[in-house]
Amino acid sequence: MKKKARARASKAAKDRKMGAAGRKAGLLRAQASPRRLAAPKAAGPDDAKSAVRRLRQELAQARAEVEQLKAAAESDFLLDILNRRGFERELSRSIAYIKRYSASGALLVLDLDRFKPINDAFGHAAGDTVLKAIAQTLASQVRASDVIGRLGGDEFAVLLWNLSETDARAKAAELEQAIDGLRFSFDGSTVRTGASVGVAVLDGHSEMRTALERADSAMYVRKAQRRHEAGRAGEV
Repeated sequence: MKKKARARASKAAKDRKMGAAGRKAGLLRAQASPRRLAAPKAAGPDDAKSAVRRLRQELAQARAEVEQLKAAAESDFLLDILNRRGFERELSRSIAYIKRYSASGALLVLDLDRFKPINDAFGHAAGDTVLKAIAQTLASQVRASDVIGRLGGDEFAVLLWNLSETDARAKAAELEQAIDGLRFSFDGSTVRTGASVGVAVLDGHSEMRTALERADSAMYVRKAQRRHEAGRAGEV
């Protein structure tokens, strides 16, 4: 019995040794003769054209999305006109054009009169209605080439092209008159607002910041004049 057991053990050990040697030999053969891989299929001209068209479409879409984001960042969502950032960009570009081509223009800054009492008495929805009417009135009074923006709150700006200082001041008076003529009805009450307009002429020596400051200062001078005129006329 012991002889048989030793024989079986010896045979098992021999089998294991042969199996290990066989696996090692197989591994060496595999390393010596690597498996051949199928060559990738060469892309044809139609595939290349399709890829180029797809890339062009994706690029056009990305550019359109960038323009939409830029427009949203420079637009007043309530009034659908430029916000301060967008208007200042247009003003800066326009001044550069005026300097290069010896053109002319004018910057008008408008501040509404009697707007805060409307907001306080009738709420922000009423105030929004007034602001929308102001924006529409300005658009109807200027040319398509002119630029309208909201600088913030109840302050607006208009960039006028190719006109003299006399014409710019005449246009400022027209805008004041048009806004003074607006009437609004809230909760059974009829109210009105107004606008004081300051003018700064743009020429080859203008700079964006100083032009805004000049027009803003002129607007406050005009606002004081209008208050004095209203007091003399007995208006409240």
